[in-house]
Amino acid sequence: MKLPSSIKNYISIIGAVLAVFNLAAILSLMILNSFFNFGGNYIGLFIYMVLPAIMIGGLLMIPIGMRLNSRRARRAEAAGEKLNWPVLNFNNVATRNASMIFIFGTIFLIIISSVGSYEAFHITESVEFCGKLCHNVMEPEYTTYQGSSHERVACVECHVGSGASWYVKSKMSGMYQVYSVLAKKFPTPIPTPIANLRPARETCEQCHWPEKFYDRKLKIKETFLADKTNTEEIINLQMKTSSKMTAAGFEKGIHQHISPDVRIEYKTTSANRQVIPWVRYTNLKTGVSEVFTDSENKLSPAKLDSLETRVMDCLDCHNRPAHNYRTPQNFVDKSLSEGKISTTLPEIKQISMKVLYKTYRTKDSAFMAIRSQVSEFYQKGYPNLVTERKSDIEAAIVEIQNGYSNNIFPYMNASWKSYPNNIGHMESDGCFRCHNDRHATEKGKVISKDCNLCHTILAQGTPATMEYSKSLEPLEFKHPVDVDGAEKTELCSLCHAQLY
Repeated sequence: MKLPSSIKNYISIIGAVLAVFNLAAILSLMILNSFFNFGGNYIGLFIYMVLPAIMIGGLLMIPIGMRLNSRRARRAEAAGEKLNWPVLNFNNVATRNASMIFIFGTIFLIIISSVGSYEAFHITESVEFCGKLCHNVMEPEYTTYQGSSHERVACVECHVGSGASWYVKSKMSGMYQVYSVLAKKFPTPIPTPIANLRPARETCEQCHWPEKFYDRKLKIKETFLADKTNTEEIINLQMKTSSKMTAAGFEKGIHQHISPDVRIEYKTTSANRQVIPWVRYTNLKTGVSEVFTDSENKLSPAKLDSLETRVMDCLDCHNRPAHNYRTPQNFVDKSLSEGKISTTLPEIKQISMKVLYKTYRTKDSAFMAIRSQVSEFYQKGYPNLVTERKSDIEAAIVEIQNGYSNNIFPYMNASWKSYPNNIGHMESDGCFRCHNDRHATEKGKVISKDCNLCHTILAQGTPATMEYSKSLEPLEFKHPVDVDGAEKTELCSLCHAQLY
């Protein structure tokens, strides 16, 4: 193969050597990583980023050298001369010195650039980079993450995971995100990444082991009524996390949904997967399959066929594992139970709810409104307490402001209203998306909304009037406030999503 004369120069030759050497290194590392797991997960950084960058640099040197050498080549051709390849004469001291400087200088620069690329990789993988670089945009996610059960798990462990392919995908999508922030094209609130999220088995299940038996858990929930004395209500729930054998036979648990012995599939008509009109349950051991459809949300066969069939996994219930936006009643209850807000301040729960359920344009205006409205409430209703319990009222105001600051973000329109939590069934339908007594087979078998499927009430009531179950027999739920039996027929979220 005849090559143009202009390629016979040092720059093009060095570029070609770099390109060929790095291509060989990339292919070798890919083979070693694929078949022998050489280098672990981070080797992909070099395979897909560092070495290709050097290879591209070498390829660019080839035309640059040819361009710089083109005049010399044309003059040689016009004179009928043949342009020869450069000759390295190592008998010449200057040539030897220049070659040694170039070789060791290149190796040094490659090492430095590799270390720099590796450090840059770690910076872009850090929580601070994800949460603080675009502070206003990512403030809701960063703030709620800090108070979550996954606070010590780096963002990339869930949003990217291990391996180079997903790392490259995340950086490609990140380029558009950077553009969106700079051009102010980002939506408010930021939509939850549902469609293109990495499968839970490649992220969640790297730490959580579905096949392992998880003991049942006792959950004690303290709530306070919005009455004059902030009446405390306590409910003790035994959460049926896993299936187990009982005297009455095999009893299914919550994690039966992702048991390796079954497959649960569903179709949804909403982008955030809150409306589920079709469910299919398959016993993988027997092969028996049952289809449940929502009697109040009938879809035509053509419409059902057009919808994606998704296999249920961890994130269908645990959809807010690290960014849970608590409702006002929940974070105020938590502050009351921890003593950060005095439970003896009359009607503090009620005034908190009235203030927090209003809409504010900015965080500063919310803080001002919380302070002025709580202060005004006690000045008018309990003027003697303004001086007698000034410190308690001030502490309550500060704690309500903190709760607002950590859960409601006006600038991004981010709050519990924008991000429903599917664990439970209080402020959003959650479990009741399917367990609502409406999803039934053609033979009439329904997906029950019986409370005892997921938990057993062991105790309930006020501290002075607690009712306890006997021999672990479940208690029937008693609503703290008389709602004329609506708790037995209506979904909890119908009221709790819009209390005020």
